[in-house]
Amino acid sequence: MRPVLAACLVLSLLAGTGAEELCEDPPAAPARSIAAPQLSPEERLSPHMPEALRCDACHAIAFQIEEQLRKAEGKMGKKVLSESDYTEVLERSCSKSWESYGVQELNGEKRLTGPGLLRQEPMSVAVTGGPWPGRLSKMCLGYMGEWGEAQIYEAHRRGGDTLRELLCHGEKGPCASGKAGGLAPPKALQNEL
Repeated sequence: MRPVLAACLVLSLLAGTGAEELCEDPPAAPARSIAAPQLSPEERLSPHMPEALRCDACHAIAFQIEEQLRKAEGKMGKKVLSESDYTEVLERSCSKSWESYGVQELNGEKRLTGPGLLRQEPMSVAVTGGPWPGRLSKMCLGYMGEWGEAQIYEAHRRGGDTLRELLCHGEKGPCASGKAGGLAPPKALQNEL
């Protein structure tokens, strides 16, 4: 730091006026402001996942179930899990902490964001916590009741996108064409967790 100050002092003495400008701090970068998504009363207060975000939520749930089942199978040496083991893993998947999920606004449309969902906007504000973890857990438990642990585990064992197809894109799924919020998010990278 001292050599820089000495150089500025020498320049000031040799060049006279105007050399001070060379030694001043560089101009600050312009400030950017990004607004948080504006949530409707339903999005803020309802205990249920808003219809427009159910497809994204389903993909997040399928991702978390897949990750938890893969980890459990990995501990067992990639063997098929027993009924009691996969039931325990699936129950734990639904009651896990969903705190890393939230909502952000992308091109004027609200989208769920978090592990397993493609983040489309690097410069945005996501509102996490609040009602989102409870809503995701409730939806996850609903899938367990609707499909049953055995059918969900079987879909996982078939691999590929079978579980996502079962939960999200089937006739009753929230991403089925013709439903509100039925646009499927782009497939996310598997190592996002």
